[in-house]
Amino acid sequence: MSIPRLFLPDLLYRDGALREGEGLAVDATGRIVDPAALPKDAEVLRLPRRALFPGAVNAHSHAFQRLLRGRTEYVESGHAQDDFWSWRELMYRAAGALSPEEVYVASRQAFVEMARAGITTVGEFHYLHHAPDGTAYANRNELALEVLRAAKDVGLRIVLLRVGYARAGFELPENPRQRRFIDPDAETFLRTVEALEASTRGDPLVSVGVAPHSVRAVPVEWLREMVKAPSAHRGQETAPTGQGPHGQGNSTQRSEKQGPVVHMHVSEQPAEIAACLREHGLRPVELLAREGLLGPRFTAVHGIHLTEDEIRMLGAARANVCACPSTERNLGDGVIPADLLLAAGAHVSLGSDSQAQIDWMEDARQLESHLRLVRLKRAVLDPGGGSPDGLARVLLDAATVAGARSLGVDCGALVPGAPADFFTLDLDHPSLAGGTSLGACVFGAERSAITEVAVQGNFIVREGQHRLERDSSQAFSALAQRIFT
Repeated sequence: MSIPRLFLPDLLYRDGALREGEGLAVDATGRIVDPAALPKDAEVLRLPRRALFPGAVNAHSHAFQRLLRGRTEYVESGHAQDDFWSWRELMYRAAGALSPEEVYVASRQAFVEMARAGITTVGEFHYLHHAPDGTAYANRNELALEVLRAAKDVGLRIVLLRVGYARAGFELPENPRQRRFIDPDAETFLRTVEALEASTRGDPLVSVGVAPHSVRAVPVEWLREMVKAPSAHRGQETAPTGQGPHGQGNSTQRSEKQGPVVHMHVSEQPAEIAACLREHGLRPVELLAREGLLGPRFTAVHGIHLTEDEIRMLGAARANVCACPSTERNLGDGVIPADLLLAAGAHVSLGSDSQAQIDWMEDARQLESHLRLVRLKRAVLDPGGGSPDGLARVLLDAATVAGARSLGVDCGALVPGAPADFFTLDLDHPSLAGGTSLGACVFGAERSAITEVAVQGNFIVREGQHRLERDSSQAFSALAQRIFT
């Protein structure tokens, strides 16, 4: 963006409410400013019959797994049932087949779909590192750089969560299908993260985080190395750029003193917990608390099978928990206790994970609707007070400010100083007929109602179309045919 702009939609979401007659002022750097600060010759861009919202933040993604959509929905011959562990074997087939260019193709397709869905920032939990035979590339970050190239070409803001992976699991033999994931030691892993961060420093749309895969995939010695390493220090939470409703807080500014955010799969499966108890005599969250990893810049991905004590630990640490409802439903993982986590003081964000679907609005709705099935009541996450939009605000916070907090980026809310990352809804879309309240938008809008998407004040989607979608779809279809036929 090279010129200041004033965006004028019919409705603007700000401070927890949809407001009429307000505009979004953006300076030449793509940051939000007070309208009074715009020069007189700023471009005025009217967006009639549009509601403008902060861009959604997808806090947990495995982009290449887009290849699996629709290909794992059956029980294999000779198996009594299908679950996460049998699904994982099919995932390995795709993971082992991709060249660096094909990692780009697969990632680009997932990112185009995210952009079309109103997602402006993605946290990519990246664990595909080496050649198919496990040999390290000359640049150990070659595949990570392909993922970053895909995000940049699509126009998304990205936090590359570089995964540490050491083993198949406690007392398990080496799994040759995981050789693309595994680093030889914690020091190599941390050096690789530091090299990636150094190579991307200064890019306003790229940052890097640390991601020990899970307690099953890394031994406790790795966790201790990360706590000791300067690049992995948790640091103190910075002051938020604004305050979201219902205690979720808002996005935080990055600081060199803080170091990267830390994400980790936690308590997704009962088998993971049983193995952790055998190895350490502790459950996963108990282990992480003992080793000093919990804090405001730590995100437990999934966090489904938690005890009351573990929930209290996460809340007391003001940690983040990233729910991935569409994937958790697809894999039969279970239901995240979001109501208990929020009540304890944790922050709950959303991710698309395996790309079973890419629709943050549906994930937000599932965060609530899954709890209704478990708790046997409605409006489980409603903060009270009798507001018809209270629950909608909670779910929108999960998709925006909580995701930004999880990833340590300063987007997620349309406040001065934040980047102008946003999407618009078509108020004349059939799914919004009869009402355009916040509740109607969050609970009723279909993904096809999303019309414009902007990152740093620049449109990447106009009239529901992304410039790369046709080329991306064709290349991705050819890749899928090569792998699966």
